Amino acid sequence: MENHFKTNVIDLLKLDYGKSIKEATTMELYYAVSKAAMLSLEKEWGLNRSNKKVCYFSAEFLVGRLIYSNLLNCGLFHPFAELMSEHNLDIRLFEDIDDAALGNGGLGRLAACFLDSGATVGITLNGYGIRYKYGLFKQYFEDGFQKETADDWQNFGDPWSVRREEEKVKIVFKNQMVYAVPYDTPVIGYSKNTVNTLRLWQAEPLESFNFELFNEQKYDKAVKKKNEAEAISSILYPNDSTDAGKKLRLKQQYFFASASLQDLFNRYRKNFGHDFSGFPNEYAIQLNDTHPVVAIPEFIRLLMEEEHFTFAKAFRLAKVTFAYTNHTVMAEALEKWSISLFRAVIPQVYKYVVMLQKALLKELKTRGIADAEKQAPFMIIDKGLIYMARLAVYASHSTNGVAKLHTEILKQEVFKEWFEIYPERFHNKTNGITQRRWLALANMELAGFISDKIGNAWMTDLDKLKELERFQEDKTAIKQFDEIKKIKKTQLADYILKQEGIQINTDFIFDIQIKRLHEYKRQLLNAFSIMDIYFGLKEGRIKEFYPTVFIFGGKAAPGYFRAKGVIKYINEIAKLIDSDPQVNQRMKVVFVSNYNVSYAEKLTPAADVSEQISTAGTEASGTGNMKFMLNGAVTLGTFDGANVEIVEQAGGENNYIFGARIEDIEALKDSYDSNKIYKKNTRIKKVVDTLIDGTFDDGKTGMFKELYEALLKGASWHSPDHYYLLLDFIPYCEEKLKVNKAYSDTLAFRRQCFMNTANAGKFSSDRTIKDYAREVWKV
Repeated sequence: MENHFKTNVIDLLKLDYGKSIKEATTMELYYAVSKAAMLSLEKEWGLNRSNKKVCYFSAEFLVGRLIYSNLLNCGLFHPFAELMSEHNLDIRLFEDIDDAALGNGGLGRLAACFLDSGATVGITLNGYGIRYKYGLFKQYFEDGFQKETADDWQNFGDPWSVRREEEKVKIVFKNQMVYAVPYDTPVIGYSKNTVNTLRLWQAEPLESFNFELFNEQKYDKAVKKKNEAEAISSILYPNDSTDAGKKLRLKQQYFFASASLQDLFNRYRKNFGHDFSGFPNEYAIQLNDTHPVVAIPEFIRLLMEEEHFTFAKAFRLAKVTFAYTNHTVMAEALEKWSISLFRAVIPQVYKYVVMLQKALLKELKTRGIADAEKQAPFMIIDKGLIYMARLAVYASHSTNGVAKLHTEILKQEVFKEWFEIYPERFHNKTNGITQRRWLALANMELAGFISDKIGNAWMTDLDKLKELERFQEDKTAIKQFDEIKKIKKTQLADYILKQEGIQINTDFIFDIQIKRLHEYKRQLLNAFSIMDIYFGLKEGRIKEFYPTVFIFGGKAAPGYFRAKGVIKYINEIAKLIDSDPQVNQRMKVVFVSNYNVSYAEKLTPAADVSEQISTAGTEASGTGNMKFMLNGAVTLGTFDGANVEIVEQAGGENNYIFGARIEDIEALKDSYDSNKIYKKNTRIKKVVDTLIDGTFDDGKTGMFKELYEALLKGASWHSPDHYYLLLDFIPYCEEKLKVNKAYSDTLAFRRQCFMNTANAGKFSSDRTIKDYAREVWKV
């Protein structure tokens, strides 16, 4: 097969482009390598290894660059590397190929890891979502401000997906009808154990061009339907600050939910005719957060209108088919739609939401919950709004959180009343990551080191990493581990120089915070701590400090003014430190642009310190924390999300935990006074005042003043310092300096990092998927 692959690459280049490997452009070579790999899948793709098929409905699939992981999983990475070596080509030449940026962050990357794991462990797990034309957006900085431009990820084409024109379906909105056309991408399990499918839907018009209108010189009207249809699958999470934006978001959600259900129903009918009673034996549907929850009333609608089911029978079937994963405790992310907007987009679905509400009220009464006040937390339709998370909990058989702590918060707070009447529906499924991409590919040096020590069974059983513990006192092994970290730091520094034009000293500690920009993730707290160190060094308060580069990466939503203010503030700090000869040999700040999966693959293995500093009780789980742990970084973090389990696995002595815990915040939230802390502590005041005292320039946007006021005055939607930055500030700074001091004893510090890698086994997405399969999907 290896020789076939090499021959196929050469033949495809000749056939398609009339070129040899030496003559081919990067794009031509990318196509030939991708197509040659696709040829190796012919027999395996689409074979169902399990009787029951799991359908993962998600608005995001952040698959990243596919070529390297597909070659690895196909068993073709070595022949590919040989082929490149034979022709004096660098195997990294495809790093110029854009990521398929069809996701925003952890939610979408988790979906991609799950698909990889499903195929690797031999479960038929197929993804369903939207084939966004432009993905999220490309980020660049102009005078420190985030700017956005369209992310045309198909710039180099899309050799990994196949258009299935014959399987397109119609989607009906109130004033519009479009086609959903599927594009299938193979999801290749390691060693081609199973090859599943990621089916993404593209919105297309029924009529793309009206010749008559064009002939009448009404040019805009001639392509109006085409433009309106294509808008549905144009961009991930369009700005929804207006009704038009909200309608487009709801259209997107219904578009892929309805298309996916129609597809499943068509497949089922081919095999079983119109007896849908066995549907849940054939299919399980997992809803990844609230975005696809509209699938539930649509499922009931299709059964009632097309298969003439009664509501009771359709509802019974829905409950055993659907399962729901909650990814957030943030009220604003637990989606709600106004009834008027919902009816303006999909009126045909609204009446089934009403039926679900009536069934709920009836059930509550039978349970003795008849009082309106007691019914309030359950209401699917309430005060002109439709609550999608409540609908999901009610009309499915399973609701799970994504870390132990998160699930407890769901049970005790977010869905407290639901848990009291349906305790059997609630359970935890701690997130995971695929070690094939995040270690075997992203850190080949460490992967080789591990395989030399304990064999390569960890590729499909990450628990095997525990065997590394026997080397924890082996100084030679720890030194080798340290040398690998130095290699990864050098590689990252080279990449940052190439991408950003910024030079980094690889002898510095690499302290990294990479994640989407959001207030609860507290990038601003990190920035404040850097300013405190800056002042501490200038004043002589901090005497011993190991030189550190603080690296940030992450995008702010285009309409998120406050998050954009944080990016500008961090870039201003970077400028200040760079221009100050008193400190610039000891500190550096870098905000990398256009952070994505491929950038993460460079950043994660190079980190010494992983910043996971969300306010306790706000981060559902995190998966970045797991990637850092696996690659040998210590966690500097709060007792939040999966940090709790990371410390359980690797030990508190090998990580750095600080700050208020959930119970602390609960106890003081009603009396919390950020102004009091600000006025009382001179260090805090000095740092916070840099937002308004002229230290930095926000280009007269008012961004910094707004951040200052959010901390001390609050806003209409939040109390002052809603995420307790000032409360955790001093403990955070102290813990940060503690990490800094620990690094001075290189061997002892690297042993802590080593112990994190050795204890990362629990955090494989293979384990998570097996848990789902056994306990939720019954596969």
